[in-house]
Amino acid sequence: MDEKNAWSKYPEGRKRKPVMDFAEEYRQFLSKCKTERECVTYFVEKAKKAGFKDLDEIIKKKTKLKAGDKVFRNNRGKGLALFVIGTEPIEAGLSILGAHIDSPRMDLKQVPLYEDTEMALLDTHYYGGIKKYQWVTLPLALHGVIVKTDGTVVNVNVGEDPADPVFGVSDLLIHLSAQQMDKKAAKVVEGEDLNVLIGSMPLDEKLAGDKDKEKKKELVKENILRILDKKYGITEDDFLSAEIEVVPAGEARNFGFDNSMIMGHGHDDRVCAYPSYRAIADAKPGKKTFACLLVDKEEIGSVGATGMESRFFENTVAELVNLTGTYSDLSVRRALANSKALSSDVSAAYDPNYPSVMEKKNACYFGKGLVFNKYTGARGKSGSNDASAEYVGEVRAIMEKEKVSFQTAELGKVDEGGGGTIAYILGNYSMQVIDSGVGVLNMHAPWEIISKVDLYEAYRGYMAFLKLA
Repeated sequence: MDEKNAWSKYPEGRKRKPVMDFAEEYRQFLSKCKTERECVTYFVEKAKKAGFKDLDEIIKKKTKLKAGDKVFRNNRGKGLALFVIGTEPIEAGLSILGAHIDSPRMDLKQVPLYEDTEMALLDTHYYGGIKKYQWVTLPLALHGVIVKTDGTVVNVNVGEDPADPVFGVSDLLIHLSAQQMDKKAAKVVEGEDLNVLIGSMPLDEKLAGDKDKEKKKELVKENILRILDKKYGITEDDFLSAEIEVVPAGEARNFGFDNSMIMGHGHDDRVCAYPSYRAIADAKPGKKTFACLLVDKEEIGSVGATGMESRFFENTVAELVNLTGTYSDLSVRRALANSKALSSDVSAAYDPNYPSVMEKKNACYFGKGLVFNKYTGARGKSGSNDASAEYVGEVRAIMEKEKVSFQTAELGKVDEGGGGTIAYILGNYSMQVIDSGVGVLNMHAPWEIISKVDLYEAYRGYMAFLKLA
């Protein structure tokens, strides 16, 4: 483990250019992809250009796979698995990079639209662990899909184009907030108060029908519905089958006078998902089959059909066994048990503004490269994977051989809290797994911050793992 700041490996000039170029590509991705659906669409498009074929099409055609083949499988538009077939049988195990592509946010409720005192609002239910007070008075955007009863899918993305309106949750003015300021931070803004203001203009009575005129108290809502019908061809009932996410509006930005950092929404965990995808797309095929697994729902427990708890990955490995040799349930079990994985998720970077929650020897720092967490969990390692010493030693050897800057860390002091990743779920297959990722400031806030050199070292580390694991 090199204690030097990783920037020292990249002096200003030609040697620093790859770091900055990679970071700029990531910044553009982060600006464009603010939902798991947008991430999957982006990665599928890139994967196809990189020579990856749709595994479901290959399964239909019953085409056998051979060494060097690149395939992907789309999990309902919200998860993705990519593979590069190796020369060894799948049963010998895979080298896996796993990350999640969902992030904390607010979701619209199924019946979200209402009017109150001639103002139109959308009711929300927050997703993942957030400090609710951080989400008020921000410019917000709406991203997602609305699915009509005829199966038509309407894509929604409003608030990102400079010509678009933005939306927001209002806050109580300081002049009247004496009681609010006495509340605990968790109660300053309640979950049911995260209502997004979207309009205040009533429908022109000349355009209103007799029914609308009778409901004059809801003419602002009716005006919004008319706008939505004109723009998207939807009715109020169509919100019942919609997935609309409320996220901060605007691009990710270079951060600091030296442009050494990036501030953006969703670094957790797209800052690990992006270099994981780039690693498998850029890696040369090897003996082992490579896998990149990008999953949904980690922020709420990895549940559901698109979360890591589903059988999607296991079933897909079974399909690979079937398409590369003779299928058996035992071969699938062996393939999973013989696999090695980096469960790539973010870690809490040391913040000099809040030193009391960190133990300096076992914290991660900006500029020190890829972070390995032998274990996560909370307090007594509850909910942790806890990688074996043998596997930690193996991973150390890989990083040192490839001169990757890396560090080890825990997520804060003992008894201060903690966190989890998808590592323990992969570990359920008896495979070797360790948590790895990038240090983040402001984790789970609307805008998070990462170091560009840490991002680049993560990419180099993932490349090294695929090459040597």
